[in-house]
Amino acid sequence: MRGCSSLQELPTSIGELNALQKFNLGDCSQLQELPMSIGWLSAFQDFNLKGCFKLMESPTSIGQLNALQKFNLTNYSQLKELPITIG
Repeated sequence: MRGCSSLQELPTSIGELNALQKFNLGDCSQLQELPMSIGWLSAFQDFNLKGCFKLMESPTSIGQLNALQKFNLTNYSQLKELPITIG
């Protein structure tokens, strides 16, 4: 979905994609929020949010992504902090 400049939000049903391993939302400059269900993605390994300028925060459920190996937040200028549960 890289470069989808009109994408503002993801559906909650994204959390039902149990086998999803990689998700590239890079340069989705209008994306404003991520659903809490993003933390349900148990196989999720690679998440690219590079250039998502309007995202103000990440849902705390991101800390539940136990398989996450790569998390790109380059040019994510509005981010003030990551959830304490990430690590």
